[in-house]
Amino acid sequence: MIEPHAPAPPGAPPPWAGPALLPVRPGTGRFLVLVCVFVCAACGLVYELELVAFASYLIGDSVTQASVVLSVMVFAMGIGSLAAKRLRWHAAAGFGAIETALALVGGCSAMVLYAVFAWTGGWGGLWAEGPRCLLVAFSLAIGLLIGAEVPLLMELIQRIRRQDAGGAVADLFAADYVGALVGGLAFPFLLLPFLGQLTGALLTGTVNVVAGGALVLGLFRRDLTRRARWTLLLVGLTVLGVLASAAALAGDFERAARRAVYGTDVRVAEQTDVQEVVLTGGSGGAPLDLFLDGRLRVGGRDERRYAEALVHPALSGGPHARVLILGGGDGLAAREALRHGGVRRVDVVELDPGLIRLARHDPGLTAVNGHVYDDPRVRTVTADALGWLRGAPAAAYDVVIADLPDPGITASTKLYSQEFYGLARRVLAPGGRLVVHAGSVTTRPRVFWTVAATLRAAGFAGCPYRVVGHDSGFPAGPDRSAAASGAPHDWGFLLARPGTTPPPLRLTPGRLRTLTRAALTADAGAAERTRIEGLPASTLVHPRY
Repeated sequence: MIEPHAPAPPGAPPPWAGPALLPVRPGTGRFLVLVCVFVCAACGLVYELELVAFASYLIGDSVTQASVVLSVMVFAMGIGSLAAKRLRWHAAAGFGAIETALALVGGCSAMVLYAVFAWTGGWGGLWAEGPRCLLVAFSLAIGLLIGAEVPLLMELIQRIRRQDAGGAVADLFAADYVGALVGGLAFPFLLLPFLGQLTGALLTGTVNVVAGGALVLGLFRRDLTRRARWTLLLVGLTVLGVLASAAALAGDFERAARRAVYGTDVRVAEQTDVQEVVLTGGSGGAPLDLFLDGRLRVGGRDERRYAEALVHPALSGGPHARVLILGGGDGLAAREALRHGGVRRVDVVELDPGLIRLARHDPGLTAVNGHVYDDPRVRTVTADALGWLRGAPAAAYDVVIADLPDPGITASTKLYSQEFYGLARRVLAPGGRLVVHAGSVTTRPRVFWTVAATLRAAGFAGCPYRVVGHDSGFPAGPDRSAAASGAPHDWGFLLARPGTTPPPLRLTPGRLRTLTRAALTADAGAAERTRIEGLPASTLVHPRY
């Protein structure tokens, strides 16, 4: 609630000679300043969330990146507030200049960061950390500019009518926090799904420069010299032109950047409600690759090697009439499960309905998964795996296949927790088995054996094994900025069953194309030799990955 005007307590005289000469009544002018505070706060939070989203989508490890972005920005806001004290005597001109700079830097930040990641992210060497350094630089610059806003807005509102400091701060912060709420809700629910990250940031910059320019040039124009007014107007129009031009070219830019990241054979690229899905190849004899949030999920040369290793050892070890696949919306695990005789039902629980839709209808992906979703034995559920397991019937499945993203990705950490495996154990029938994709054994052994420790804490006995794949040249793990040489060359799996005795590692004789019993035994031994003892289990409240 905005407090009424109150007389200022006795003390030092104000830094300005008298009230500002406004084209409107003081009450209206004060309201307009608070509206500008509201708009600027909304824009500032959009910039923050845009940087956090960029870090998560394009760099990875969202907890670490979000912590770095937010902590740097909050620190910079404090420095910006202190620096703004030097501009108090020219609050109107200073605020106009800051809003113009913030609109340009914040509005163009997503496009610049995406360009650097797309065209220079694979350079390596001294530039290996370039995208991260630039992300910190933008966080610092935007934080400095945001931090300078409130002190100058305080001077402007006091220029209208002198008010006690406590009341003025309360009014400004109320408008600021409400604006932050609106910006925080607008980003995920409006800007990101309807405009995308690039255009959304550019639109935010446009709103920012218009709001700041309107306040200064409309309400406080008499505080500015003629030269200052024309300078702010021309610079503001130039920034608007830059933002508008960038918005007009955003579509072409995004396609070019996507080709730089994924190659020239991009067939499908869409942002679903859950993730970015990109399909390359799959036509004209080119192998199909599936990328989820920029990480290689299905590699055309190795997809059968991965899928056979994930599914067949689990189904070969006992009853397998009822199969539950957690994740696996691409349909490849279901394809392999249906190759086993005696499978009567396969339930696929996938979070992303957009991925299932592509797996049903995209010609390249359906050719790879064998049109598996046309089989009446396959049923799909769109749900979060953890939430779905909480309501699933007990002892309903003979085999549970956890075909989930890498455990090092923050969003999937809960799907590798002790609680998650406890729920999976509950839905297993007597004699049932659980198989888990646990990341690379070679490059991230600590993560792999943390998964093993977590399974053990949930009451499972596990048998580790791996399968070696080709170097895809594209990071498949949690860190998208990794060079090709850091990409995993193998996949690690854990086959487990309730109790203290691990299940045997078997293969039913059949038409497997890539997996042999001898190779499986050898790779199980290679995985065992990397064992790390004494690791704690990962839980929902204390993730260890």
